[in-house]
Amino acid sequence: MNNTSLKKSDLLDTLTCAIVVLDTGLAVVYMNQSAEVLFGQSQHRAMGMPISSLLRSREILEHLELALRLSDPQSIRECPIELANNESITIDCVITPITLRDWQNHLLLEVHRIDRKLRIVREDQVIHQQQAVHELVRGIAHEIKNPLGGLRGAAQLLESELDNPELKEYTQIIISEADRLKHLVDGMLGPSRLPHTESVNIHEVLEHVRHLVGAEVSADVQFVRDYDPSLPEFQGDRNQLVQVVLNIVSNATRALAGSGLILLRTRILRQFTIQQIRYRHVMKVDICDNGPGVPEHLLDKLFLPMVSGHPEGSGLGLAIAQTLMRRHNGLIHCESVPGNTCFSILIPLEEDHAAY
Repeated sequence: MNNTSLKKSDLLDTLTCAIVVLDTGLAVVYMNQSAEVLFGQSQHRAMGMPISSLLRSREILEHLELALRLSDPQSIRECPIELANNESITIDCVITPITLRDWQNHLLLEVHRIDRKLRIVREDQVIHQQQAVHELVRGIAHEIKNPLGGLRGAAQLLESELDNPELKEYTQIIISEADRLKHLVDGMLGPSRLPHTESVNIHEVLEHVRHLVGAEVSADVQFVRDYDPSLPEFQGDRNQLVQVVLNIVSNATRALAGSGLILLRTRILRQFTIQQIRYRHVMKVDICDNGPGVPEHLLDKLFLPMVSGHPEGSGLGLAIAQTLMRRHNGLIHCESVPGNTCFSILIPLEEDHAAY
């Protein structure tokens, strides 16, 4: 086939962005292959369908009508939409009125999916932020632990010279408080033990945690399980994974305050990027609840030490959980709105990967 015989539609099918042509009624008259993949509809089935049946967004519909009325291009940045399969994604889009004679009053809609790029950037920021805080904490911990050791030793020496038991009570308070501060500083530094890898079944881990927590919570807290039975076993540290899942599930039960639903869901993701590395297969474990949600001002700080949404919380649990997942080459991320908070644990299922 030479260049002159190449159809325009063939050229549009080579584009990675989704292209949709709409008529004056905002019905589909053409879609390229990228649009078929994005919207989950073939061009043949989509012909004549209103664009509102492929994506739900009041903002985009308003801009489409504005472009028709004014014959003026419109662009929208970082617009959240909902697809026909109820999947929520974020897009950039450009709306261009077509001026060709046979296509008067038609619109060309270009859609670029950007939520994956935004997620990668956000995760990268969280990782770098956590690393910076960890280095700061290491320095502070060194400056605190040295005088604490001297303080504790001096209290022990003083206690050995005292004959009055009542005075020894005061030295015991000094010693116990020094130990408590040392334990707190060690907790801020995170776990020191490297993962002990073995073959792990993630569903066994989830069920173990469900039984542990289920024995302590109200009967009005219900667990819903949605497991993918095709998930294989993988190499990981079972005890550390139990610690991660237990922390997230315990947080969910506290958020529900005695009544609500906790969803445990597992899936496989293909060609997924974690920490700037694209893996062929990634296991995703979702732990979701229908509680009041994470306060917006805490969402970007959840995985930093000493940050907690609970008055009685230490603020170390999620920071340690994130550190444990990074040691598995994985990651935890959270999305939360009132009525739907979802922590997702992402773990690569193989060592071979392609650089992103």
